[in-house]
Amino acid sequence: MAKIAALPIVGMVLAECAQAGLMIVSKAAMSTGMNNLIFVGYSNALAAFVLLPTSLFFHRSTDRPPITFSILCWFFLLGLLGCIAQLIGYAGINYSSPTLGTAMLNLIPAFTFVLAVIFRMEKIDGRSCSTLAKTLGTIVSISGAFIVTLYRGPPLLMTASVDLLSHNQLFLPQSNWVIGGMLLGFHCVVAAAFLIIQASVLKKYPAELIIVFYYCFFVAIQSVVVLWFVERDLSAWALNPKLRLFAVLYSGVFGSAFQVGVSTWCLNRTGPVFVSMFKPLGIVVAVAIGVIFLGDTFYLGSLIGAIVIVTGFYSVIWGKANEEKMDDDARARSLASKKQRIPLLQNIIEEI
Repeated sequence: MAKIAALPIVGMVLAECAQAGLMIVSKAAMSTGMNNLIFVGYSNALAAFVLLPTSLFFHRSTDRPPITFSILCWFFLLGLLGCIAQLIGYAGINYSSPTLGTAMLNLIPAFTFVLAVIFRMEKIDGRSCSTLAKTLGTIVSISGAFIVTLYRGPPLLMTASVDLLSHNQLFLPQSNWVIGGMLLGFHCVVAAAFLIIQASVLKKYPAELIIVFYYCFFVAIQSVVVLWFVERDLSAWALNPKLRLFAVLYSGVFGSAFQVGVSTWCLNRTGPVFVSMFKPLGIVVAVAIGVIFLGDTFYLGSLIGAIVIVTGFYSVIWGKANEEKMDDDARARSLASKKQRIPLLQNIIEEI
């Protein structure tokens, strides 16, 4: 029993390590001159190739709904949002660092709440503790994003030697912290919109792995189409350096297929709050890998901003969890009230 309870914890730790590793590997590959579109296209094509047999195996039941043209259009929209989010996200990492990228990912729940309020999917009740926690958490998270983007401060952790690539080659020439932070912030906005659309698609087609397969499939096609108009020289499409090939393999197998699969498995067994609790772990992993192996420098501004963002992140998650608990209690009370009224109605009918 203890082993079963520990599996979701181990799974989420591995998933967050895979996410942080993806940012490190993508930063290293793009620092060699690899095009963002090539990286997104190849990695998602490989992820779709891996997910196709996996999704058919796990969803081989005939009870799954048929794939209609309307559902395919929703899948295409998910792919479009995902393609935009990945291109902007990798560009932001290329301009800044994987540490900043993992810190900014914790803004996604805050921006999801903002978009839900704008589209009237969430109601703001000033007297509710849950709404207050989500609102304050959103403000705190965005404030932390400004801190980590605009203030770097003195270096806290750095290494003189680098094992994979020199520090000057990997981080200094293309480093523009502010532009990278702005791109990563916009990436979080698009990712939040993606989550809202994904929730709607899941209600129409409740087969998670099939949705993820079509998502990766359409992202690969869209990025390749754009790449065809941007880069007509086919020699630029080749993955000549071994680092680029490794980055594509890692991103496709571990960054997309493994991470999404494990996260979905844990989500179905433990709920979204448990899965969200492990998100800040990516910051620690990215800092450790970046400083030890890639010669990254961890600044005071990154530490302060990450703490502020994570504080706001947990505030939003707590508000959402508390709101869901209140809704469950209300439904339970309503169900109990109905059960109590049924015998009374039966007695009245019998007396009549």
